[in-house]
Amino acid sequence: MVTTHDHICWGGGVHHHGGHNLTVSGLRVSYRDVEALRDISFSTHCGHTLALMGPNGAGKSTLIHALAGFVQAQAGTMLWNGQDLLHTRHEIAFVPQRSAVDWQFPITVRQLVEMGRYPTLGIWKRVSEHDKHIVNKALETLQLGDLQHRRIGELSGGQQQRAFLARALAQEAHILLLDEPFTGLDVPGMQSLGQQLRQLADEGRLIIASHHNLNNAAELFDQTLLLNKETIAFGATADVLCPEHLHRAFGFSPAATTHL
Repeated sequence: MVTTHDHICWGGGVHHHGGHNLTVSGLRVSYRDVEALRDISFSTHCGHTLALMGPNGAGKSTLIHALAGFVQAQAGTMLWNGQDLLHTRHEIAFVPQRSAVDWQFPITVRQLVEMGRYPTLGIWKRVSEHDKHIVNKALETLQLGDLQHRRIGELSGGQQQRAFLARALAQEAHILLLDEPFTGLDVPGMQSLGQQLRQLADEGRLIIASHHNLNNAAELFDQTLLLNKETIAFGATADVLCPEHLHRAFGFSPAATTHL
């Protein structure tokens, strides 16, 4: 396992040391006249699994989309190693909600994972031996080798999530952004995916995911940003999800079994 300041680069087979910090400060996002986020601030780095939590409409998905560059912020900064996050797009991979994917699209698991290499391919979009090596390693890491020629629509929910994670790994991204990755998974599927996300973070990546289940948040994520359009609390998950902070976020203290 590498330290929280290392990152494994599959392409070069080396560790990069120092930094790999994500700092968000004073972020504000609006949709026309509707304010979705205001004054969102936090700082984290590779090696962590970070949950974005809050009530419905709190801005969790909006924050994911802002970090991914899908929506424009009206104020604030998002810095990755001191540079504007939007200038380092190749270091960020987005894993969509399963409900947002057309699972009937005729593509195999391997073809999906190969899409992670597209940003690095030349004008002729030819997959080199190096690209094949990266794709094979991504499939192996997510235990998808035996499923690589299967259509994505034939997979279970957990396998579908792993396939999109493998695409993100093939991109060699440092930051993995996931929108509600555990939704619709059974308990074994959630446990398996949680272990894999922890392993990816231990290898030196930063995992950021919107999440809604208070009951298992501390098992799945070591950090949590609790928000309700603005930052309520940020830090270790067990410290953030305390009655005082939950009351500020929801107006009441949800029961332990509440799904947000």
